[in-house]
Order: sequence, then structure tokens, then C-alpha cells
Amino acid sequence: MNTESHSQLASYIWSIADLLRGDFKQSQYGRIILPFTLLRRLECVLQDTKAKTLAVAEENADKPDTLREKLLMRATGREFFNASLLSLGTLSATQTSEDLMSYVQAFSPSAREIFEHFEFENFVLQLSNNNLLYKVVERVAEIDLSPEAVSNYQMGTIFEELIRKFAESSNETAGEHFTPRDIVHLTTSLLMTGEEEHIAPGGIVTLYDPTAGTGGFLSEGDAYIQDISHNVSVSLHGQELNPESYAICKGDMLIKGQGIDQIKLGNTLSDDQLAGERFAYMLSNPPFGVDWKKVQKQITDEHTLKGHDGRFGPGLPRVSDGSLLFLMHLVSKMRAPSDGGSRIGIILNGSPLFTGGAGSGESEIRRYLLTRDMVETIIALPTDMFYNTGIATYVWILSNRKPQARKGKVQLINAGDMGSKMRKSLGSKRKYLEDGQIDELVRLYGSFAGEDEGLTEDGAPRSKVFANEDFGYRRITVERPLRLDFQANEERLARLSDEKALQKLKEEERSALLAACATLPDTLFTNRDAFTKVLKAALKAELPASMKVGAPLLKAVLNALSERSDTADICCDKHGNPEADSGLRDYENVPMSESVLEYFEREVKPHVPDAWIDDTKRDPLSGRLGIEGYEIPFNRHFYQFVPPRPLEAIDADLKACTDRIKQMIEEMSA
Repeated sequence: MNTESHSQLASYIWSIADLLRGDFKQSQYGRIILPFTLLRRLECVLQDTKAKTLAVAEENADKPDTLREKLLMRATGREFFNASLLSLGTLSATQTSEDLMSYVQAFSPSAREIFEHFEFENFVLQLSNNNLLYKVVERVAEIDLSPEAVSNYQMGTIFEELIRKFAESSNETAGEHFTPRDIVHLTTSLLMTGEEEHIAPGGIVTLYDPTAGTGGFLSEGDAYIQDISHNVSVSLHGQELNPESYAICKGDMLIKGQGIDQIKLGNTLSDDQLAGERFAYMLSNPPFGVDWKKVQKQITDEHTLKGHDGRFGPGLPRVSDGSLLFLMHLVSKMRAPSDGGSRIGIILNGSPLFTGGAGSGESEIRRYLLTRDMVETIIALPTDMFYNTGIATYVWILSNRKPQARKGKVQLINAGDMGSKMRKSLGSKRKYLEDGQIDELVRLYGSFAGEDEGLTEDGAPRSKVFANEDFGYRRITVERPLRLDFQANEERLARLSDEKALQKLKEEERSALLAACATLPDTLFTNRDAFTKVLKAALKAELPASMKVGAPLLKAVLNALSERSDTADICCDKHGNPEADSGLRDYENVPMSESVLEYFEREVKPHVPDAWIDDTKRDPLSGRLGIEGYEIPFNRHFYQFVPPRPLEAIDADLKACTDRIKQMIEEMSA
């Protein structure tokens, strides 16, 4: 079945929802049609062994349930069975709901559980009450979903197409539940390239997806591993938050003969149901830009109480985007290099590359990954590649067992100009990667290509290699001295009433202070100590003896009567050291490979000779001068300057345009 055929089949299945119009909300259509589609697929998969299964069921009717289930699964040759005489095509028109639920209950426990997550029985009763159940069953029973007609890969694509259609019709975000197959294929290929030597025939390979969706990454990863190394057992593990996606994922695993005990339902961040497990390979497409407020307490507690013994030790990103939490979760699932190590492929939006300055949670996470040499490659994808968003996205490949040539380095690949236009958009997805384009990206990655390979259409390098420390910097605090002049003129005296310290005074005390300040000479002072001396003398002479002027009040008066001035003397503390002007405070990001002092002398001193570095601002981890930060400015490294057109060319275009307008006006008035 080609892409157009499975799209037509998905459209036909989707059209069954027309029967529900008026009796059900649009948001409920998918919850009804999807389990019926899955039920029909399971039925078609078991069709060839139906007679044998019924015979075994009859022969072993008196056997214990556990033994009987094993015998029935042996009869089907799969991880599930159905021991009912019924089928969707033979359900009674008069007692359809009773027959249907009897049919579903005859499945093995693992398959029955799938329909429980769809709340299938509840919707069956609603359909029956609206006299729609038999009509829906009739239409579903006509669809040929046998493995001969529809492969497992195609069936997965059909499920995803249905989810997208139903999500669009109810204004939900379908893209949270699955990843386009071209992106799945690219990410899986990148993760598995060159891994033949690590996948031994006869061994067991573990593959994990913490945001499993409908199981696309798990299916593709399983197929890829089986393709590059025969006689290997692949153990699939995953967790999914959405019950319907979880049910489809488990159904898909059942059909393919995979064990489903390690596919879990729940929130991966707050309730890791595979805690303590470690995996050889991990793939994930976490939701973009989704906040984690609902699980903030659990995550913050784990970060605070467990530190690096938990999943989120390096730091926490801002609450508005939890992408990096999923990345840290995956890192915590890595096997030790001595146990074979692990590799991760994850799809993220642009914010994890650069959001957050030095010392922020995001920067600390990047620091953790880069200083431990885990980041192998980051690939910029074209925009408009996903069903629910057109934003820029990136594939990250991480490993704790880099080959020698990659140690201490990060490869950036720019595929932003790649992608072919789709004949028909699917939601926000307007582009896709052709097989040849995927092969080219995998080749660039596999060859560890530098700037002289794989040029873009405009001749720019597509691949660049950097040292880990190229993404690090030290943020130093640059201070300049505080220079103030002082004057008791009308304008500045009026500002006294705005000072909070004066507003807290009693009315008579405030009036006395204002009157005392008004006696000051209207002279411009360029030295704070000199003005302070005059001010204290005036206050002592004018204020009642019972009124004490403490440091906060004196500071408020000085603040109101002062202004910054480049010609004033430097204000010093009691030890004679210059005070810093917070209004002139600035920050410089010094590349990690450079000396802070040399950089300061070269880049700062020539412009502001009186500046100095605040040497109390030191990194809490390294103790070195400046706060260490890490960012990966992908676009900056691939930016290509395009010079503006010559003025002559612009003038010529403008003249041609005005001449054309003039001609049109003349024709209209003729």
C-alpha cells in the first residue's frame, strides 16, 4: 500500500464518524472510531488462526486460566488471542452491545486492557442507546486491515493520520501524540548509524521512549535494529501520558509480537514507572514549549532533595518549557560506559540551545552535558515539519561512549534549507524529508564531515565541528565608579517627598526636615563628603534636639539631592575604595578559551578606563572569576551575510515602478 492508498483508507475510516454527527461531540469521535479500528485490526491479524484457536479453547476449557491462555497464544503464534465464536461481521443486530462486549471480553487480558483505556464499554452503551452501534460495527467490519493488505508500518501511519484528523476536528494538539515518520526515520537512522559492532547477534538490546505516543519511535527502532543485526532480541520500553495513544501503542506492540509489560501509562516527569532502569538506546520527541506547573512540586522536590542522585540535579529550566527535563530524564537512564554506555536521540525546539543566561537552570543543564562530553551532534531541521507547529526544530544525538574522533567535540549540521514541499499539507506539516535527503544527513553525520563537505545550495558549509569549550563563556560583572553632584535647588528639594524614608516620618518631623534642607545653600557640590558635611551641620542647627537623623534617613536626603555627573568626584566608601554605580553596571561574556584579564584589558579598558571587574562574582562550582555559562548559538554559526543591493539597482526599480504608475494614470485620464 502506497502513501496515497493508506491516506485514502484513513479517510474512509474517518468518514464513519459522520454517523456520529449530532449525537456525539466532535471531541468524542476519535475515542469511538480509534478503538473500533484497533479492534478490527486485531481481528484481521487473528483471522488465519481463528479455527485453530477455537479448537484449542474447546479442548482445554477445563484447564486453569494461566495454562489455557498460554496454549491459546501458542495457537495464534502471538502475544494475544480471542476465544470467541463471534466476529464484528457476525454480531447480532438485536443485541449488538451484549455480543460486542462478550467478543471483547474473550480477548486475552493484555488486549482487553487496551479497550479499558478507551472507556470502550461506556461508548458502546452510548452508541447502542442512540441506535448507532450496529451501523458503526457494519461499516468497520467491511474494512480489510489484514497484514497482507496493510503492513504494520502502514497501520501505524493510518492510526497517526486518524489521530491527526480527529484532533484537528476538535481543536486538540495531535502532534503531541506522534512524530511524522520521516523525522522518526531520520532520528532513528542517526542514532543507529555505525552501531553494528555494539549489537551482538543473539543478544538483547533495550530501547526506550519516555514520550511513547503511539509507538512510532519504538517500532522504527525495533525494525532498524532487526535489520542491521539478525538474531537479536529487542526489548521495548516506554511511557505515555495520553490514554488513547498509550492504548494504540500497546495494541501495535501486541500485533508485532512484542512484550507489552514495559509500556507504561502515566506522567514520565512526576511518576517514572521505570525508575532504576537503564537502556542502551533512547528516542524521544517531547512536547514543545509545554509548561510543567502541574508537576512542579514533585520535580522541584526531587531536584532539591536528591540533587545529582536524582534526575534533575544539574538544574531546572523555567516552568514555561519542560523540554530539557525530558532530556535530563533520558540522561539519567544512561548505562555506565563500563556497561556498554548509551545513546540518545531527542527532538527539541530552539529554546534548549540558548535560553537562560549564565547560572540559569538551562545553562547549567547545557554545562553538565557539554563538560561531560555527551553531546555528539545537533541537526537543524527545516521549518514546517510537524503536524502542530511550524517552528524551527533540532535533532540532538547524545552519547556517553563517543568514538575517539568525536571526543571533546560537537558536530552541528544545518539542514534548514532541506525538505521537499508536500503536495497537500497535513495540519502545519508542509514539508517532508525525502529518503535521499535523510541519507545525505546520515552520511554527513557518519563521516563526521567538516566545513569542506556537504555545502548548501548557496555554497555555505552544511556541517561544522566545534570543541565543547567553544560553547562556554564566563560572564564577568564590569563596574564603574559612582560620580554624584549635589545641590539643594528647587527641583531636587521637591524630590524629597518621594523618598519612602521621609514618608514614614510623622507630619511634624517631615515638615521640620524639609524646612532644614531648604536652608542649604543653592550651590553645586561635586564632592559627596563635602556636601554631607554641610548637610549634617544644617540638620543639626535646624532640627529639634529630640529628632535623630539615622543613616537610612540621611541616605534618602542625599539620594534626592544628587544626580549622576561625569565631572563629579568619585564617591568612596569609608575605606577609601570607589563605590560602584549600579546604573552603569555592565556584563561581558568572555569566551572560555580566553583569559578574563586579557579580554578585559583588550575589549573594555580602552573604552572605559575607570572600569574594574567585580572579583566577588565567582562561579559557585569552579570558583573561577565570572559565572560560567553555556549556550549553543546555532544560527550564529551558520549565518551568511547577504549584502544589500546597490543603490543604483534600487533606484532603477523605483523609477520603473513610478513610470508604470504614471502610465496607468495617463491611460485612465485619456
